[in-house]
Amino acid sequence: MAIRIAAFTKNGVNPNYQAFLLGAERAAAAAGATLTRHFPARPDHAAEQAALLATIVAERPSAILFAPADDVALAGPVATAAAAGLPLIGFVNRMPGPFVSFIGADDVAMGQRIAEVMIAALGGQGEVVLIEGPDSAPTSRDRGRGFRAAIAAAPGIRLLDSAPGCYLREPGAAAMAGLLARHPRIDGVICGNDLMALGALEALTAAGRHALVVGNNGTADALRAIGEGRLLASMGFDGFRMGALAAMAALRHLAGAPVPREILLPAPVIDAGNWRDFLAPPEARPLPAWLDE
Repeated sequence: MAIRIAAFTKNGVNPNYQAFLLGAERAAAAAGATLTRHFPARPDHAAEQAALLATIVAERPSAILFAPADDVALAGPVATAAAAGLPLIGFVNRMPGPFVSFIGADDVAMGQRIAEVMIAALGGQGEVVLIEGPDSAPTSRDRGRGFRAAIAAAPGIRLLDSAPGCYLREPGAAAMAGLLARHPRIDGVICGNDLMALGALEALTAAGRHALVVGNNGTADALRAIGEGRLLASMGFDGFRMGALAAMAALRHLAGAPVPREILLPAPVIDAGNWRDFLAPPEARPLPAWLDE
């Protein structure tokens, strides 16, 4: 019987999820399997994602790759999928449940490291703000913990405020505009992902203000902004490789081969010194080898 893998992302607009789906599709195709894409029409809408999952579970794919829009709200639907005997591979956003494996990164460490980059650029002195993703996203909660740990360890840095940017560009710009209205001085802006960082840059330009800005995920637009000197830095978060490994993990499990319970990929700092090294678009990247090959 032909193998079909169903991949669920929180939305279809985040470049990192687009890269994930491409990597998963290519890995599936290389093994003679097919992969279908599923995401809510309204970005990060948990109820829509739950309905999509129920529909696909009824179709009985061979396996499911899953990143929850809300780890709490999706607990029941995920349990139902597992009870139907469908293997689940989690990625990006970790959640409890009977997952065969999880593929992602150490988001607490990512948040702490990018905040340390900001602190170093400010010479250990200054006033900073946070623009964060939704509380429903484990990556956002974990990166926020990392941000705050780094700031707490830097006595010369004052955390002025934080605002939700929904992991999207326009809400990120709106969050930055609100922060600028409340605070006449902001030296640094630490953002949970690149889309919000790019929105923050737009709001700063519109207000005629300047601050150092960092993001997360190493997306193409962020790399260009680093090269132009507008964005200080980002963190690599290789969605393409995550997607390929997630599909490979599903295929290995279906074939009865061992799969690690957790695969955490490295997340390097991307800045003015190395941004060109990350420019290859996902569609031009080779498929990664499996972990022990």
